[in-house]
Amino acid sequence: MGDVRGFLKHDRELPSTRPVPDRVADWREVYLPFAQDKLQTQASRCMDCGIPFCNDGCPLGNLIPDWNDLVYRDHWKQAIDRLHATNNFPEFTGRLCPAPCEGACVLGINEDPVTIKQVEVTIIDRAWDEGWVVPRPPSVKTDKRVAVVGSGPAGLAAAQQLTRAGHDVVVFERADRIGGLLRYGIPEFKMEKRHIDRRLAQMEAEGTEFRTGVNVGVDISADELREQFDAVVLAGGSTTARDLPIEGRDLDGIHQAMEFLPWANKAQQGDMAVDEVPISAQGRKVVIIGGGDTGADCLGTAHRQGAASVHQFEIMPRPPDERPAANPWPTFPMTFKISSAHEEGGERVYSVNTEEFLSDEHGRVRALKAHEVEFIEGRFQRIEDSDFELETDLVLLAMGFIGPEQEGLLDQLGVSLTERGNVARDDRYATDVDDVYVCGDMGRGQSLIVWAIAEGRACARTVDEQLMGTSALPAPIPASAVPLR
Repeated sequence: MGDVRGFLKHDRELPSTRPVPDRVADWREVYLPFAQDKLQTQASRCMDCGIPFCNDGCPLGNLIPDWNDLVYRDHWKQAIDRLHATNNFPEFTGRLCPAPCEGACVLGINEDPVTIKQVEVTIIDRAWDEGWVVPRPPSVKTDKRVAVVGSGPAGLAAAQQLTRAGHDVVVFERADRIGGLLRYGIPEFKMEKRHIDRRLAQMEAEGTEFRTGVNVGVDISADELREQFDAVVLAGGSTTARDLPIEGRDLDGIHQAMEFLPWANKAQQGDMAVDEVPISAQGRKVVIIGGGDTGADCLGTAHRQGAASVHQFEIMPRPPDERPAANPWPTFPMTFKISSAHEEGGERVYSVNTEEFLSDEHGRVRALKAHEVEFIEGRFQRIEDSDFELETDLVLLAMGFIGPEQEGLLDQLGVSLTERGNVARDDRYATDVDDVYVCGDMGRGQSLIVWAIAEGRACARTVDEQLMGTSALPAPIPASAVPLR
């Protein structure tokens, strides 16, 4: 490493965020620029640790010590080459990944870990600014055609790898724009959509074809798809939302998060005025049920739309500030975290269970009934005399996703499903239907963007090898070795 004592001399530092009153008045990303000398100082904290557990903590196997050292030494062009060697889209992961690599950082055993994620996103942002990110079209075409169904991170990663291997790749997306949850699930303040658009332009220049507004299984049948392509990659994600089937669920004003979030992004894309979105938190008393990242996305969106108040409910107890004994290094730290949306306001309520939605005279939700719970011996138990009511006129369900939609394409293909409802596959991402493969959340269940990209890359290698007998793409991660999270 460039400075073997850097971790002894410098503390962890991250960029500042824009003031809350400023950032909730617009939809731009919340972080201020970070000076290059400060970033290089942070890169110098990367230890000469011998065994870099960060590499293993990262599902992509990113060469983290390599590019930390290169940034410290001011070798930025080499740094982006090392970063792109394992990650097709570091501008996505550098903004959206929860950074399991930092949880596995050796320095994190007893100090604050290296700011790996910030170094990563700065490398790729500089690479774009310097013009180092250019199309890499294949030198030889194979005359093989591959369909990729779904344009989220898994589908895009598989498509880019297969295009670069020389295949004719068509990505099908039922929405009106490419990107999946990156486009319509992630709010603009977490990742401005220009980052997607410039990467898509690169992919189109390389030869990938994108077809939007095509619902595979409806607009084109599974049989037609298999007739037209030599291989099919299923990357449609885990899009069936977990519901809350309690009394009053059918009242007006209760929506799934993915019925709410896309409209704000569509407004930012210029499809409508901000005050014309069909589901808005403006002036509303909002309750978000679900304490994860999707709930935080709803929270930040509600702030920007001018909610009167926001409560975020979580049935689990508040996480600890430090790692408990059952969550040791280098596992991902399940500790209390404050996102930028939480900094902006709202009340987080833990250990609470919603039992009923109450109606006004017009059939619209006016309040909810809930009670506190304890998590004892693996079960939630009601706390006596803890019942309460809370006024609300907009409820957003952000409780995660339970699997892919089975009607349509999956039923037509006849692929087998796991007991959890995901598409079953073998170690090589192949389903039990010939020439049909699956990667990302559709096969492994709801997970992280970094896992989606890793699986897309791994699946592409398998498809390429199956079509050509050999492959020069990076060796895949066996699907059986992919832990669920």
